[in-house]
Amino acid sequence: MKSVLRLSLLASLVSASSAFAADKVTFQLDWLPGGDKAPVYVGIQEGFFEALDLDVSIASGRGSTDALTKMATGQSDIGSSDIGALMAAKAQDDVPVVAVLPYFTQAPHAFFALKSSGIDSIEKLDGKKVATSPFTSSNAFLPLVLKENGLSDSDIKLVKSDPGALGPMMITGNTDAIIAWVTNTALFTSQAAEAGKEIVELPWSSAGLSLYSSSLLASERFLEERPDVAKRFIKAYKKSIEFTYSYPDKAGEALHNIVPEVDAGIAAAQIKSITNLVYNDVTEKDGFGQFEQTRLMQTWDYVAEANALSTDALDPKDAVNLNYLPD
Repeated sequence: MKSVLRLSLLASLVSASSAFAADKVTFQLDWLPGGDKAPVYVGIQEGFFEALDLDVSIASGRGSTDALTKMATGQSDIGSSDIGALMAAKAQDDVPVVAVLPYFTQAPHAFFALKSSGIDSIEKLDGKKVATSPFTSSNAFLPLVLKENGLSDSDIKLVKSDPGALGPMMITGNTDAIIAWVTNTALFTSQAAEAGKEIVELPWSSAGLSLYSSSLLASERFLEERPDVAKRFIKAYKKSIEFTYSYPDKAGEALHNIVPEVDAGIAAAQIKSITNLVYNDVTEKDGFGQFEQTRLMQTWDYVAEANALSTDALDPKDAVNLNYLPD
């Protein structure tokens, strides 16, 4: 009888130990769930995090600055945000957050317009009304891409609106063009098609703005206090990125299963449309997962100019930490 009790107690202890074995990690989004955010949902749905004893929860975000603040203050451990926003924040306030893995190695910013508007180049935005979200990091780079194409801030009429209203504003003619990320191309295309219209996409990466953008960032405290957890998370997240872009339809379903209001088909279309932001000539040259120093410096030069900062205000190498990448 005693032996049975001992075995029962041992089984209970093992079960309890297993239940508490997974390390909890809070992942910070920098925007609403969509195809570009799919990797973290894939990691949960496909069991990549669980396989490395990680219990991942997802925190909502409202822009890069919001995401940085939550990581810097310990509300979240690791998450996605624009490395440009991180560089600007570190240059001005030395926030305790660093980039640990590049995600978009090309900028996702773009202008969108209806094909019927005749706007098929950035130069044709002269004198036009352009709508943007007040939260997007694109706004900081807008003067630079206009300058690269012979325009200035005063040549367009910029209005700010809720991000969810941008597509409808363009389609109904309440604005001539909008500023958004190319991650929204599939959504805008679908919205326009419902109204019997077509859109034109003018990506800034093809108009003189070539730099690192969305990246995996982490709280320095998280890295210092739980380095093994950080390494396991980054390893699983990298695997999730690879799976997402190898199997976009499955990734769209994974996102939909966790966030039912996100349409799986649109999410999959978004993933397919932005593959070149993740895998491109930059990753062919440097390998996926690496911040190349010359391009990192070039990114900082853009960020410094966009935010009226001295290039001496930051050594861009201080904004990244690659010591936690998987072997």
